[in-house]
Amino acid sequence: MKQATPTVLVWFRNDLRLHDHEPLHRALKSGLAITAVYCYDPRQFAQTPQGFAKTGPWRSSFLQQCMQNLAESLQKVGNKLLVTTGLPEQVIPQIAKQMNVKTVYYHREVTQEELDVERSLVKQLATIGIQAEGYWGSTLYHPEDLPFSIQGLPDLFTKFRKNIEKKQTTPRPCFPNPTQLPSNSDIALDLIPPPPEFFPQTDFDHRSVLAFQGGETAGLARLQDYFWHGDRLKNYKETRNGMVGADYSSKFSPWLALGCLSPRFIYQEVKRYEQERVSNDSTYWLIFELFWRDFFRFVAQKYGNKLFNRGGLLNKNFPWQEDPVRFELWRSGQTGYPLVDANMRELNMTGFMSNRGRQNVASFLCKNLGIDWRWGAEWFESCLIDYDVCSNWGNWNYTAGIGNDARDFRYFNIPKQSQQYDPQGTYLRHWLPELKNLPGEKIHQPWLLSATEQKQWGVQLGVDYPRPCVNFHQSVEARRKIEQMGVIA
Repeated sequence: MKQATPTVLVWFRNDLRLHDHEPLHRALKSGLAITAVYCYDPRQFAQTPQGFAKTGPWRSSFLQQCMQNLAESLQKVGNKLLVTTGLPEQVIPQIAKQMNVKTVYYHREVTQEELDVERSLVKQLATIGIQAEGYWGSTLYHPEDLPFSIQGLPDLFTKFRKNIEKKQTTPRPCFPNPTQLPSNSDIALDLIPPPPEFFPQTDFDHRSVLAFQGGETAGLARLQDYFWHGDRLKNYKETRNGMVGADYSSKFSPWLALGCLSPRFIYQEVKRYEQERVSNDSTYWLIFELFWRDFFRFVAQKYGNKLFNRGGLLNKNFPWQEDPVRFELWRSGQTGYPLVDANMRELNMTGFMSNRGRQNVASFLCKNLGIDWRWGAEWFESCLIDYDVCSNWGNWNYTAGIGNDARDFRYFNIPKQSQQYDPQGTYLRHWLPELKNLPGEKIHQPWLLSATEQKQWGVQLGVDYPRPCVNFHQSVEARRKIEQMGVIA
């Protein structure tokens, strides 16, 4: 049997790009041919504890697009992406053995499921004499460059940010883009393609803020359009809390989540924009948002599985309701609160929701309905095309009042937020056609409509649109007392 030419293997995970990719860079430096592998892990397509698809239709569709684009990009530089299905810790050693791999290069992760896989993989590779080298590449700042250890990470975001800024810590430079990646494709492998059920059909909804396309090419194009062609970065801070349209915010998060965009490359482009266009609060604020993303990843590294526990990072023994009926009202956008319902319908129909919307719907689930916050976190995990395990679960901890920055009892005043961030009701009408005839000042609180007004505006509460499932202020006060007492009322 012909002995395969010695090669190195790059295991792609949540790093589906060629730019600023240290494992690829190290593999290229080895001087050996490169075998690029992506493995669809069936565990990531299983169900959550509440029975949701762990990777729902919108997420899986976006992932598939990212994979296709990565394969095309590798082909352009003379390589090939091997795509297979199975447990990476079993499949990759098999491929490595057949391909005469000397070293496996990959990006490290921080949460339990991902760590278990890579630790098991490293162990399996060692048994057959193959080295594994993991690199850090998911954040703006490298952990080794922080002015504190991970265990010494400040629990307050502001302290975290100010310490970094005070020390004038700067991100490491990006790794160069590869122009040629030598391939070793002379060995026939029996690869298992992902089953069709991993990718249920999704239909684009014309109401979506953006026709999101997965992949590094689309991510780089979005950055080019938002920063340079549209020149929108200069107004980012003023517009970022919008909810309608493509350009109120950068929308980089889906590409960041799967590693199609490097945060360091975004930082590099912001700095170039500041030199060539303008440096202001908006340019700073986009970097500020990357700080938040870093913070949640380091928090996850520090606290481990506390991030996913009922009591959260602080191990607070808050009582939570398990109410599937009300949860379904929240999940399907039928709570009777237009801002909540519009945002949940947008999520269900597009796989995306604005940052402002996420804060409001999460607050409503936790502080008005008192439902176990983990149910909401799981639904977001299933739906969001920009699902990032650290940011998602970290933000839900924060909203539920069990995060490391918990202070007193905090909640979002949904009717007030609706009026403040969607004063004319444009967003609400966009997703709630049953309320389209209501004037701006009426649409935020339709439960206040008299019978005459309902008839006048062509909406019948309880028929065309639901009445509120809870009294807003009463439910907030009830929840406040429950959390203060620590018992279920």
